[in-house]
Amino acid sequence: MNDWKIFQGNSQPHDEINHLPEAPNWRKLMGANHQVIKQIEQGWQIFFDSQGEVTKDWERGKSFRIHSDLEDDKNSVINMVNAALYLRRPLLVTGRPGTGKTSLAYAVAYELKLGPVLPWYITARSNLKDGLYDYDAIARLQDVQMGNTSKDIGRYIKLGALGTALLPFPRPRVLLIDEIDKSDINLPNDLLNLFEEGNFEIPELARLSKEVSLVEVRTYDQMDVPIKDGKVYCQNFPLIILTNNGERDFPPAFLRRCLRLTMPYDPDAMALKEIVRAHLGSDVLTKDEAKIEDLIEKFIKKRSKGDLATDQLLNAIYIMTRKLKPKEQDEDNLLRMLFKYLTS
Repeated sequence: MNDWKIFQGNSQPHDEINHLPEAPNWRKLMGANHQVIKQIEQGWQIFFDSQGEVTKDWERGKSFRIHSDLEDDKNSVINMVNAALYLRRPLLVTGRPGTGKTSLAYAVAYELKLGPVLPWYITARSNLKDGLYDYDAIARLQDVQMGNTSKDIGRYIKLGALGTALLPFPRPRVLLIDEIDKSDINLPNDLLNLFEEGNFEIPELARLSKEVSLVEVRTYDQMDVPIKDGKVYCQNFPLIILTNNGERDFPPAFLRRCLRLTMPYDPDAMALKEIVRAHLGSDVLTKDEAKIEDLIEKFIKKRSKGDLATDQLLNAIYIMTRKLKPKEQDEDNLLRMLFKYLTS
C-alpha cells in the first residue's frame, strides 16, 4: 500500500481494506467470542460470494461521482471517508438534496468490497431498539398457544441494520443511517454509548443464556448468525455514514463522536457530463451529445436562480434521449415540470 487513502473514490474495487491499520488505543473494542467469529466468517464468505456484482447496490456504488469539478472538494470527501475508516468514527454527512450523501455509502461499499450497504431509514418515531433488533413476541405467543413449546427463541428475533453492522464480520460493514435529523430528539444521545463501546445485549436471549448459550438469529440481510449469551460484540467497527439535511442541531456530545463532512454542490458542465456518462453510459452521451449539452446548459442556467438536484437533470436526459421521446412541442412544458425548484 503506497497511499494512506484506502478509499480512492474512483469506482475501482480492490482489497486494500485488508491493510487498514489497527484502531487507535482509545477506539479498540472488546472483541467477540472466537467460535462466533469463525462461524460468522464462514457464513459471510458464502453470503458475499452469492451476491455477485450485478445488484442494485453495486450499480449505485459504481456510478457514484463527487458533484464538483474542484480538486479540493473531491479531496475533502475522500479524505474524510478515509479518516472515518482509520479512526473508527461515524461520518456525519450534510448537504443539499441530490448531492450524493446517500450514494457515498454505496460507493465506499462497492470500491472496498464491504458487502451490501445496511440502510436504516430514520423517522420521527425511530428508536435505538428499532435499529438493533426486533423480537416478535406475538408470533411466539401464538406458537405457544398452538402447543409449540420449542426453546428456539432465535426464530422470533431479527437483527436490524444497526445490530447487523455490529456483528464480528471479517471486514467492516457499511451502515447508512439516513436522515438522522428527522429523528426524535433522544436518538442521537442514545447512540453515543453504542458508538463508543461497539456492543449491545439482547435481553430476550440473555435471560435464557444459562439454558441455551448459543442461539442463531436472522440478520437484516438474511444471514443466519450465532449470538452467544445474548450479547453482540463488534470486531471491525462499521463505517457509519449518517446523512443530514440540516433541519436541526445536534448535541455537542454527539458531534464530538462524529467526523463531519459537507458534500460539495453545483458541478459545472464538464462535471455534469461525467455524471451523465456514469449513470447513462458513454453511448448515450456520444449519440445525443448536442441534445445533452443543451439540456445541461438549461439546467445550469435555471440552477443559478434556485435549488435543483442533479437527479432532475438525469431524469430529463433519460426522457429526452430515448427512441420514443416527447414531441418538440411538449419539451418546454416537460422541462419546466422536471426542473421545478426543490423549494417550490
